[in-house]
Amino acid sequence: MFSSLDNMGKVTLMMDLITQRQRALGSNLANVDTPGYVRRDVNFSDYLGTLNNPLETKLSEKLGPSGVIEERRGQEIEVDQELMALQENSLLYTMATRRMSNIITEMKTVINVGK
Repeated sequence: MFSSLDNMGKVTLMMDLITQRQRALGSNLANVDTPGYVRRDVNFSDYLGTLNNPLETKLSEKLGPSGVIEERRGQEIEVDQELMALQENSLLYTMATRRMSNIITEMKTVINVGK
């Protein structure tokens, strides 16, 4: 069951990260015509690589993913690319919610079998 709790924490962090990326992408689209606006994005690989280390996972749970939005200087905002990234983000969110649902179902099963 502890494994399920660990997985639940990791999926929760992933969902938080997806939310941060959604905010960054939405901000990019909202500011597509703003002079001097710098494109922002979230690099999942940099952040998720730390989830294998127990200490870094605990720190990530406490601090959250708020610091992972990166400014991408020199990159122009292309609406079609941003919309495609939003769609990709939506698919990641769907996968994360399904995984969370599976974890909760597993935990319910363990609780009910243990009665």
